[in-house]
Amino acid sequence: MNNDNFKEFDIIVIGGGHAGIEASLISSRLGYRVALVTLDKKKIGLMPCNPSVGGVAKGIVVREIDALGGEMSQAADATALQFKLLNTSNGPAVQALRVQSDKIAYGRYMQKVVNNQKNLTVIEGVVKGLLITEGKVNGVELNNGENLSAKVVILTTGTYLQPITYQGQESQIAGPDGEKKVINNISQQLQELGFKLKRFKTGTSPRILTNTIDFSGLKVEPGTNLPLRFSSQSNYEELLPPEKQLPCYLLHTNEKTHQIIRENSHLSPIFYKADIGTGPRYCPSIEDKIFRFADKERHQIFLEPESRELDTTYIQGLSTSLPAEVQAEILKTLPGYAIEYDVVDSTQLKTNLETKLITGLFTAGQINGTTGYEEAAAQGLMAGINASRKLRNQEPLILRRDQAYIGVLIDDLVNKEITDPYRLLTSRAEYQVKELSKYETRKIPTEIDYSQIDNLAEEAKEKLTKIKPASLGQARRIAGINPTDIQMLNYYLNKNNF
Repeated sequence: MNNDNFKEFDIIVIGGGHAGIEASLISSRLGYRVALVTLDKKKIGLMPCNPSVGGVAKGIVVREIDALGGEMSQAADATALQFKLLNTSNGPAVQALRVQSDKIAYGRYMQKVVNNQKNLTVIEGVVKGLLITEGKVNGVELNNGENLSAKVVILTTGTYLQPITYQGQESQIAGPDGEKKVINNISQQLQELGFKLKRFKTGTSPRILTNTIDFSGLKVEPGTNLPLRFSSQSNYEELLPPEKQLPCYLLHTNEKTHQIIRENSHLSPIFYKADIGTGPRYCPSIEDKIFRFADKERHQIFLEPESRELDTTYIQGLSTSLPAEVQAEILKTLPGYAIEYDVVDSTQLKTNLETKLITGLFTAGQINGTTGYEEAAAQGLMAGINASRKLRNQEPLILRRDQAYIGVLIDDLVNKEITDPYRLLTSRAEYQVKELSKYETRKIPTEIDYSQIDNLAEEAKEKLTKIKPASLGQARRIAGINPTDIQMLNYYLNKNNF
C-alpha cells in the first residue's frame, strides 16, 4: 500500500477520472511527488456513461496511450466483458477494437493501481481554489482550510465544474450519478484570472434491470473470435476467451417510441431551456435525434452489459434528459439524465496543455471541451508527461498530426474554436504529406509581435496573438488564417532571420 503522506508536492492533479488517473500515474512514475485530489476515492476510474473503451479512432488512441506508458489499455484488457473488432466488412483503415468493460472491475483495477503507485498520494477532498502568485501556480486550498503546495497543478475536473443535472424540468446541482460533491469555486476564480469559459452539455442513457429484458427476437452482437488486445503488455492467455464473453444486443426504435418523444419534447431542457449548454454533435440525445432526423423511421439501440456484479444493462443510443416518468413510458426504465458543466476555451492552452495565462497550470480532459474516456485519458497522459518535463526544464513532448491521433486531438483543441463537445474521428486526421511537413518544422518564436507584420490581415494578427502558434503548421490550422497570411508570416520570419 501507498504510505506517502506529503504536504508539499511537485505536482497536484485535481480529479480522479480518466484524465486525472493518467496524469497522476505518469508523473509519479517519472519520479515526482504527486498528489491526486479527488472528491471520492471509491469513484476513481468511474464510468458514468457507456462502459466501453475504444472504437473508431478512439481505439488507436488507447494503443497510443499504451505506447506512451499509460494505464487505460491494460485496464481495458484486464476487465473486458467483450472484445469486438468493428467494421470487419470494410478495409483495415476503419477497422477498430472496442472493449465492453466491466465498470465495477475497471474502477477497482484503477483504484488498486493508483493506491499502490510509488510517489503518489491520494487525498479525498474538495478544492476550494488555486493558490497563485504573480501569474504562477503555487498549489491549492482545500475546503477544510488545508493548503497543498506544488509548482504544477493539473486540472482534470471533468463535468464537475458547476454542474447541473436535468431530468425533464427538474434540475439539481449535482455531478454524474447524482454526485453531490461538486466544484463551484474554481470556475469563478478562472474567470477572474482572465480565462474564457463555456457551458457544454452531455447526456447519459437509462439503465434497465437485466432480468426484466425479453431478449428473444433481438439480434445478438457477440464478441470477435480473434486474439485481440489493446496493450502490448497484456498476455493473451490471461484475457477473457471468446466463449466466456458476454454478448450485446441490437434493436431499433419505432414510430410509437418517436410519438411519445414528440409529444413530450417540451419537457426536455434541450427545447425549453434557451441557454442550455451545447451538446455533442456526434452523440445527440434521442429527443434531438427524432427532430433533427425526422425522415428516419427508426434509430439503432444497443443493449450492453455493465458488469458481472450488477443486474443492469446500458442502453446505448438512448441518451436523454426527458422526465423519469416519460422515460418509464418509453422503456419501462431506470432514469437517464443530462448534465451541463463549465469548460475552458481550449485555445487558451499551449500545445503542451499548459495554460497561457498561468505558469504551471495545466488542464486535461472534459474541462478542455472533449467528450469520451479515451480523449480524456490521452490528454491527462500528455499533461502529466509535459508537467514533468517542465519541472526538468526540458522541451515539451509534442506529437504532430502526422505522428499520432493524440497529436490530432491536441492540435485541434489548441487551434480550433471548439463549439460543441469534441469527439475524435478518423476524418479529422489528414494524411500522415511531405509538402506540409516543412510547415511543421518551421518554428515561430514566442516573442514575435504580429501587429508589426506588414500585409497580415487584422483577423490573422488577432488570432495569432491570442493562440501564439509554435510553428507555421500550427498557424495554418487556426480558423480564419488564410494561405496569404501564412506566406506573409513566412516571409517575415525569413527576412528577420528567425
